[in-house]
Amino acid sequence: MPSRAEDDELLLRLRRFQSDYFPLHQQRFQDLVAQGQHPKTLFIGCSDSRLVPYLLTGAGPGELFIVRNVGALVPPYDGSRGQHGTMAAVEYAVLALKVERIIVCGHSHCGAIRACYDGVPDEARALKSWLELAQDAVLPVQASPEACRRTEERSIVLQLERLMDYPMVRREVEAGHLTLHGWHYVIEDGAVHVFDAQQGAFVPAASSTHTGTGPYAPYVEHDGQILTD
Repeated sequence: MPSRAEDDELLLRLRRFQSDYFPLHQQRFQDLVAQGQHPKTLFIGCSDSRLVPYLLTGAGPGELFIVRNVGALVPPYDGSRGQHGTMAAVEYAVLALKVERIIVCGHSHCGAIRACYDGVPDEARALKSWLELAQDAVLPVQASPEACRRTEERSIVLQLERLMDYPMVRREVEAGHLTLHGWHYVIEDGAVHVFDAQQGAFVPAASSTHTGTGPYAPYVEHDGQILTD
């Protein structure tokens, strides 16, 4: 028996968007159609439902070019991991949209990072292969909250380093037209920690003087461990 329209929560939300939200922002949407999109930021974020880019950044329609995947991972440019939508998004954002910044945003309690330690079901073949992109960030220890937190941060830096292997990214960064930013969102605190390449550490945005920098060389942690791809 078909459900009634009034019982379909998603349908009701679609209707509210058109009746309540859209009229207030109609001119903005029409301008985005007439003038095209010109976002300044490519946001590469984890698919986790608790990570909401527009809430974190306060951005509105047309301000963020967003690509999301499990773990906020970036495939190598050399094609060794096959073709992927994230690669296409990076190329399009830099070459066509001319974005001025790229943000890689991971988060606390990331299921993808935890799965790097615990493993995934044999049936999840694509997921198992995909998570190999984070393996270089995994620590040689048993899984723990501290190990996962450090791995989440290390993975973000690893993805930034991979981005620098994209010719168009490196070219624009070295020309001063593009900046890279690594963010770690701590869900339970509502805090974002940004990667400071000079300090070699993530610092709270609340006390940082910038929204993240680099990296442009291999990341060396305070314990002397070098993280490379």
